[in-house]
Order: sequence, then structure tokens, then C-alpha cells
Amino acid sequence: MDFSLSAFGHAFPALIPAAGVNLAIALAAMALAVVGGTGLTVARTLGVPIVNRVIGVLISFIRGTPILVQIFLFYYGLPALGVDLSPIQAGVLAIAFNSSIFITEIMRGGLSGMDPGPIEAAVALGVNGPGIWRKIVLPQLFIRILPPLVNELTTVVKGTALLSVITVVEVLRTAQQIANSTFRPLEALLAAAIILFALNFVVSHGGKALETRFAVRRG
Repeated sequence: MDFSLSAFGHAFPALIPAAGVNLAIALAAMALAVVGGTGLTVARTLGVPIVNRVIGVLISFIRGTPILVQIFLFYYGLPALGVDLSPIQAGVLAIAFNSSIFITEIMRGGLSGMDPGPIEAAVALGVNGPGIWRKIVLPQLFIRILPPLVNELTTVVKGTALLSVITVVEVLRTAQQIANSTFRPLEALLAAAIILFALNFVVSHGGKALETRFAVRRG
């Protein structure tokens, strides 16, 4: 089958709006993942053995199983427990849960290289634990780990394409629908790949702009 430039071009008007679904899901999942990863990180620093063991099991499970399986668990498993979710809700939660595990590992690495001086000074001044985290640790930590957080966001964006298997109508699902109606899968899928690449290109360069801005402020 010859490549059809016309079919390739005609795929974009339907795929570009669908990319907004991928981006919205990625941003929502990333926001939840940052909150979840921060909570896990704080919990790990408390030094409670049972808490650390539970978190360790979660980390091993998430890192040791495909994200597609985790998406199926949220979409098909939670309704069996009485939690009825829409495909988008299940997808956002599954991706957020997966990403929060990687973010807590990123944050743990960032904490290990932080200067303890400001924290010690805050303790000497009588600042309580939550205040130290909120005013000193987290602002510095997020600046330090910004590059790997941007990398994680690009991974999340790519992961949103997997939600096509639970009927979320995003870029890949739309490309499949176009391929089924036109019998031109190559053109539709190539156009989808280009759009997903463009999304991650924008995310990556936006992250680099933020890194530059924070570097200037620190300077």
C-alpha cells in the first residue's frame, strides 16, 4: 500500500483537538502525582518502620509491573470494590499513582544532596516540622528536581496514549478510528506520533525555560 499524503494531511484536523485530551489528562495526573509523591516523601522521612515497609512494597509493585496492567486494575478492579469511575477518571488516577512512585524516588534523591544548613537554622529558631517542609525544604527541593520532574511529565504525556485501551478518546484512539474508517492505518498513526512528539517537545522546552528562569533567580 502506497503512502497517501492526502490521507496523512486529513488526519490532523481530528487529531489536534484530541491532543487536548492527552494534555489535560497529563497535567491533571502530574498535579496529583506531585501531591502524592510529596506525601510519600514526607512519610518516608518520619522513620516509621511499618510505613516505610508499605511504601517499599508499593514502589516495588509499581516499578515491577507494566503501567498498562495498573490502568486495567483501576478501570476494571475498582468497580468490583464499589468504586465506579469513568474511563478518564480511572486513567488519571492510574497514571498519577504510577507517577507518584517515581516522583517520590526523585525527591528522595534530591533530598540527599540538599544543604542541611538552612534546616538546622530553622530548627534553632524554633520553626516546627511542617513549617520547615513548607518554607524551606520543598521550595529548594522542587527547584533542584525540576529537570527530572519535566522528564517525568514527558513520560506521563506518552502514557496517556495507553488510555485508548479503556476507550478514552485521545490521540491514539482517534487515530485508530480514522484508520478503521479510511483503511489507511499508516498515515493516521504517523500523524498521531507526530502530534504526541510535538506535545512532548513543547513540554520539554517549557521545562528548560523554567530551569533557566530559576537559575537566573538563584544567580
